[in-house]
Amino acid sequence: MRQFDYSSATTLDETIQLLGQSSHDAPGSHAAGQPGGQNGATRVLAGGTDLLTLMKADIAAPSHLVDIKRLDELPRGIEENEQGTMLGALTTLAEIELSEAIQTRYPVLAQAAALAATPQLRNMATIGGNLLQRPRCWYFRHANFHCWLKGGDECLARDGENQFHALFDTSPCVAVHPSDLASALLALNANVQLRGPTGERTVALDEFFRPPDENRRQETTITPDELLLSIHIPSLPPGTRSTYLKAMDRKVWAFALVGVAARLQMQNDTIADARLVLSGVAPIPWRLTNAEQMLVGQRADEAMFAQVAEAALSQAQPLAHNGYKIPIAQSLIRRALAALVQG
Repeated sequence: MRQFDYSSATTLDETIQLLGQSSHDAPGSHAAGQPGGQNGATRVLAGGTDLLTLMKADIAAPSHLVDIKRLDELPRGIEENEQGTMLGALTTLAEIELSEAIQTRYPVLAQAAALAATPQLRNMATIGGNLLQRPRCWYFRHANFHCWLKGGDECLARDGENQFHALFDTSPCVAVHPSDLASALLALNANVQLRGPTGERTVALDEFFRPPDENRRQETTITPDELLLSIHIPSLPPGTRSTYLKAMDRKVWAFALVGVAARLQMQNDTIADARLVLSGVAPIPWRLTNAEQMLVGQRADEAMFAQVAEAALSQAQPLAHNGYKIPIAQSLIRRALAALVQG
């Protein structure tokens, strides 16, 4: 770990100012494009469960860490109102998992939080940091590999060890997004509140998560001088049900080989609305819009679910070692839909 300065933020304006004054990547930096400040710049510290790991591996090397955990102006906790629910950026995964309000109104989110990590990490990790965490690809996480996501010329996983990587080819990078809660929140049609030097803006998660490209080698559209303040989940109509299922390479507390966040609005035995989002198959949470359209207006039955599951993976482009993910994803989709219909 390289040397850095440390300070504790006293106001939001001060934090935003520090982020805005951050220098560009140091010459030769191999962590270009990381949100919240690059190598040689300022990064904010909350739970630290991802950032500190990156720093110890010499993947991230900020010159200044600003501790925001005690920043009174930064929203934290869970607040309900007639429009929906607000999650402060400093809300921990444990708080989300154990909240009776979340369990009742948004089961998919409580289940995703419970499956996300060990109890110790869930007590530390914040929802803001969880959404902004970087991929677990071993080429990205290893300091000796100068992969495309860190500013290199090529994605080393494409022709390398790619058994845990993307099924959908949407970016020069084939690493997958590691967050379970991101898929759950996308299934709930959530949005995020960001604050930067010019004020606050609200961004739907469909726009917040974008596959990395040549001009933005990160998985979100947040800029280095912005801070994530909160997440807002709208109220859901009557008859809405949701669930999160996850396949892992060990029994508990591993990153998703494949996960599915499913939400249905039922009117008797007919599906009035649907949202399906996969984890572990793309650089961002992957929404299955074609499968959603197939479900809406249909009577729920297992034959329909099998057709939907097959169509959902019809555009998948497996790499040399990850084709096994396709039948797993199809099985999870069928199971999730059946579970929701059965109540």
